[in-house]
Amino acid sequence: MDFKDLTYIIAVAKYQNITKAADSLYITQPTLTKFIQHLEADMGQKLFKKLGNKFTLTYAGQRYVAKATEILNIKKELDQEMNDIVRSNVGVLKVAFPVMRGTYMLPCTLPIFNSLYPNVHLDIMEENSGVLESMILSGETDLAFFNLPVKSPDIEWQIISHEEIVLIMPEDHPLAELGEERENCRYPWFDLRLAADEPFIVQLPEQRTRQIVNRLFKEYKIQPHIKLQTRNISAGAELVSKRYGLSFVCETHLKHIRLTQPVRCFSVGSPNTTVDFVAAYRKGSYLPYHAQEYIKIVKDFT
Repeated sequence: MDFKDLTYIIAVAKYQNITKAADSLYITQPTLTKFIQHLEADMGQKLFKKLGNKFTLTYAGQRYVAKATEILNIKKELDQEMNDIVRSNVGVLKVAFPVMRGTYMLPCTLPIFNSLYPNVHLDIMEENSGVLESMILSGETDLAFFNLPVKSPDIEWQIISHEEIVLIMPEDHPLAELGEERENCRYPWFDLRLAADEPFIVQLPEQRTRQIVNRLFKEYKIQPHIKLQTRNISAGAELVSKRYGLSFVCETHLKHIRLTQPVRCFSVGSPNTTVDFVAAYRKGSYLPYHAQEYIKIVKDFT
């Protein structure tokens, strides 16, 4: 058995479909089918249960995929470490961002990295923050950038920046004059209870900002009127500018969103609500030289 065999089984487990897995591996469906049949015969164990066109893992298959993932991660780390030792500056670095971050960070950071390391290919993925942790743990990405908190104890991180989550409302909203100047607040402080009856535009439950907002609502004992849920942070902010409702957004995002009409920003919480934007990677894994360099570039940009 070689590393290619491990990759084949992991692909089938991921797609749960032979044709899709074969396409992702650039091999034919009959080749992949025969490989699985021969492997299962050699092992005397079924790795997959077939339900129609869907392939699901047996218990033996689950253990195989878990160990195969570990082996491939170790192999990748070994290759990266050897590359660093010889300073060949050649390789592949997998980096993941939340979609909104990627829209303004990638155009600013990728050209700089490419100019310094033209022989290192950056494989960029974009997903919501809730998915990025699992991508790190599975080895789908070497490095991911998102807001804390981190749920898994098997993930380490470096803080890139401290950012504030602000309440935004139209500039001429009647509540906009109720903000208070407070020490340690960059924006006028707003008592969230004053907006208890207002319609809100919020992100989806798996997104980090939504989780923080839910805690704020709970802290202030507010049962919010959720007028709209959207993954699209830019669209949510634009809807606020068009008086569709109030919303919450990371202050950094606002610097890169062009709005039709201006909005007002307010600090909320005790006395405000901040998050840490981090670079995260699998605990105990070898962080390649190029990953460390890319983290530095993102820090400089932020």
